[in-house]
Amino acid sequence: MDATCDLQVDVNGEEIFFVHKNIISSYCGKIRKLFDKSKGVTTNLKVILHGFPGGPGSFELVSRFCYNNGKIVINPYNAHRLLCAAYYLEMNEMISGSHNLLEQTKKSIEEIKFWSWPELLSALRNSIDLVPMSSSSQVLQKCLDSIVARLVFTSETSPSCPSSSSPESSGLRLSTDSKSTESLRSGLLRSTWWFEDLVNILTPNLVKLLVKSIILHKFDHGVTSRFLFYYQKSRFFNANSDEKREIIETIIDSLSLLDQTSVSCKSLFWILRVALNLNVKKIHRNILERMIGSQLDQATLDSLLVPSPHGSNYLYDVNLVLQFVKHFLTTKCGPGVPISELKKAARLIDSYVAEVAPDPRLKPCKFLALVKALPESARESYDDIYHAIDIYLQVHTGLSDEEKTSIFNSLDYTKLSSESCNHLTQNDKCPPRFATLALKAQQFKLENLFRGMDVQKRFILPPHELVATDEGMHEQVVIYAEQVVPYEGKEDIVIENEKMKAHLEGMQWRVVELEKVCRKMQTQMTKILKSKLSRQTSAKSLPRLCS
Repeated sequence: MDATCDLQVDVNGEEIFFVHKNIISSYCGKIRKLFDKSKGVTTNLKVILHGFPGGPGSFELVSRFCYNNGKIVINPYNAHRLLCAAYYLEMNEMISGSHNLLEQTKKSIEEIKFWSWPELLSALRNSIDLVPMSSSSQVLQKCLDSIVARLVFTSETSPSCPSSSSPESSGLRLSTDSKSTESLRSGLLRSTWWFEDLVNILTPNLVKLLVKSIILHKFDHGVTSRFLFYYQKSRFFNANSDEKREIIETIIDSLSLLDQTSVSCKSLFWILRVALNLNVKKIHRNILERMIGSQLDQATLDSLLVPSPHGSNYLYDVNLVLQFVKHFLTTKCGPGVPISELKKAARLIDSYVAEVAPDPRLKPCKFLALVKALPESARESYDDIYHAIDIYLQVHTGLSDEEKTSIFNSLDYTKLSSESCNHLTQNDKCPPRFATLALKAQQFKLENLFRGMDVQKRFILPPHELVATDEGMHEQVVIYAEQVVPYEGKEDIVIENEKMKAHLEGMQWRVVELEKVCRKMQTQMTKILKSKLSRQTSAKSLPRLCS
């Protein structure tokens, strides 16, 4: 061994350096303390460094600093390595009036905002290699903040395409005008130029830190969501199942931090299907369900038809849809929420119920839970639900009377059309008392219709008569109306149903006749008004007589 090199330094078991003890220890407080504890030992000196940040490459930089009297060129490409090494070796003392390495690297890193984009990327790579050192984590966060600040500055100084609300909208609805099309395309490229630079550097953990910094700096959430989907697709190519699961869970966590209007419902369903195949943790699945549920009114029937989990007895994952509805009601049924969104979701769920109704393995309790998942105020009509019930009963022929009663109790008979009521009264799978309810509901609706039209019901002889005068139209409408005796349980229910059915059909026929009368009245009124206007015009055109 050279007499001047009296110390061996083993760095992480990877490489051994032969250095001068006095030179190294004069700058490295940690090594100096080791020799202070072992006084008297002068030969075969060896120091083993475990977990040295940056490995042999970083120690070589430190050696250069020590042998060059505490001087070294610090730049974005080595600042992170030198900083972490300085922390590890406790190089924080002043030697011969020179600044210590720790202070010099800190001062250099403070200038990070002036570094170029390639320098920032290099610093980011170096800091990733040095994690989990706490000192590296601090610099790493500064590096990410500087990158986001650069993105914000670029987006503000360069015109870009309008912010999109969803990742797949990057296709853009381009105008047929060639200049407009080219402008939008170039705008899209300007907003996503940084994707490729970061996608191969960032680990899943760093993606989360990046998104948090983006939110802090108020960078465009729509562009951010596009980056997250781009990252997921790019990193999936060479990833194994565990790596894919980590990536998709990172994407879910990151998307949940963004404004939900920046992520489309279609994209969330796509992530959901990937997540289900990878069997992600329940906490991440719940996050995804909540995000989809908040946008349920924007979903499509095809998206809802998610196959049931492996080993389930039913065809589609009904429990998943019920969770969507639960989250939708939690987020959408507060004050000030448009009723139109609630009704749109109801139409979607009604279509879903009709789609899953033919599944022979769908239990009555699950079917009923779907039907009753939304409040009655969400539906203007129960025709689709009745149609789904009819399909369900045709497939599930072994239902008990109690189960049928529960299903038919879920209908609001006042919101059934006359066609559905007629079908229900002839449906042999429907318990008789529900047919009675349907008939009474239709009778009530027709009576309200008559009252709304201010029709005078009298037991006089036909026909009705129209009388036209200059002052308007007078009508006497004659309608035969029988006395309807409400059912009180004293007569046989079948006979009562037949009577009410006949009465309903008669009233419906009379409504048709009434509509004809109204149309005839409108025609007559139009003629009278035209005649009156014609006479007034003729009178005004006559010359005045001389007095």
